[in-house]
Amino acid sequence: MIARALCDSAVSAKTHKLITLGRISGVFGVKGWVKVLSYTEPRDNIVRFPIWTLRRHGVDSRIEIEDGRSHGGGVVAKLRGIDDRDRARELIGTDVVIDRSALPECGPGEYYWTDLEGLEVRTPGGERLGVVDHLLATGGNDVLVLAGVPERLIPFVVGEVILGVDLDAGVIVADWSPNY
Repeated sequence: MIARALCDSAVSAKTHKLITLGRISGVFGVKGWVKVLSYTEPRDNIVRFPIWTLRRHGVDSRIEIEDGRSHGGGVVAKLRGIDDRDRARELIGTDVVIDRSALPECGPGEYYWTDLEGLEVRTPGGERLGVVDHLLATGGNDVLVLAGVPERLIPFVVGEVILGVDLDAGVIVADWSPNY
């Protein structure tokens, strides 16, 4: 089965960067399993990536996933070489990251959030609104959060508000007033 992360916004396979998919949040049982706070959608997609990079205090180490699954409202995983509760406990607070290139391509008009972060947002007339700092998931639609003063929140509604996304140029065109 191919691992899929939610394509909420941009995909550029040319982008080389590590992206955070989750964080080890606790231990599960006595045989080295860990609880994982997953940022993927659906939540258990994180365990479909066979190799994780664990990042703690700026130090990265690669580790193989032996097993993993949804459990209750979260995700649990067994990591190769982590065979007891004490070793698993040492990993609490560690980020789970993967190389951007490991994500599958999205379909037309779909984007990964990570690819939208850092893009400049402009009006159709070319006026600069800001740079995408991060995105928020809301009930109705996702929202671009632009860094700067003032901080702007722009709904990511393709066709109505978002008129275009050009990953190569690093620009999103939004039908949005600079006065909002």
